[in-house]
Amino acid sequence: MQVKPATVSLFDALLLLLLGGIAVFIGYRVAVQLNYQWNWGAIPQFLFRYDAQSGRWVTNYLTQGLLTTLRLSLWASILALFFGFAVALARISKSLYLRLLAGTYVELMRNLPPLVIIFLFYYFLADQLLPFTGSGRINAETHPLLAAVSALFFAPPAQLTPFLSALVTLAVFEAAYVAEIIRAGIESIHKGQWEACHALGLSRWQSLRHVIIPQAMRRVLPPLTGQLVSLIKDSSIVSVIAIQDLTYQGTQLMASTYLTFEVWLTVAALYLVLTFPCSYLVERLNRRVNRLV
Repeated sequence: MQVKPATVSLFDALLLLLLGGIAVFIGYRVAVQLNYQWNWGAIPQFLFRYDAQSGRWVTNYLTQGLLTTLRLSLWASILALFFGFAVALARISKSLYLRLLAGTYVELMRNLPPLVIIFLFYYFLADQLLPFTGSGRINAETHPLLAAVSALFFAPPAQLTPFLSALVTLAVFEAAYVAEIIRAGIESIHKGQWEACHALGLSRWQSLRHVIIPQAMRRVLPPLTGQLVSLIKDSSIVSVIAIQDLTYQGTQLMASTYLTFEVWLTVAALYLVLTFPCSYLVERLNRRVNRLV
């Protein structure tokens, strides 16, 4: 099937002109009505700064927050996939106990405000469970290798315990949505596939592993990747528990420099740098899957 090249119509041009006019009007109102003094020249120093001691450019607040958001989103996505897959299998299990347990978890996560979940998990995990992992005892003096690994892949040792708490919280919250996507994909497979597996003498687990799940994953891959893109945006909520992600760093900079519009427009642009390529890949993946199906 040949795809027609995209063309810009008169309506598209008028719409772009209207949006441009609205942007100019808002900028004019901010500068004139609010008497706001724009200072975009101050923003680059918050991305990178020159370190005189090392003689090189190093990351500064906003870039450090961007890297923290990237690490948090990456590890939370991996945990959410594994945990969500396990919950989805429990949701379709023959065991009534597993189905009730998984269903209760999914309904709680989907019907409680994310902010409440963040606070509940943070104060419980940080105060009760995470100290037993020894994460708070890692430092550059006694464990230099672990401290270097922690700073590279997770967070600096001083921030590791809150980071792990936010990571688990975000993964547990997003896993409920991942589980429902996978469950819906598995249940969308025609029952004739199950009957054919039964006729071949395959067990339920063998049927799932070799026949049902491979077909279901093809169907759920686009919405699943879309949910993981949404996780990047949802990660901004961890700023309320002082995780130094991009949103938290933007809040601190805005409070100290009063560059309200410049800081938040830059933060929005950095989030767009993270999410737009992922959204583009999801769209391409969706088209490819539709062609295969």
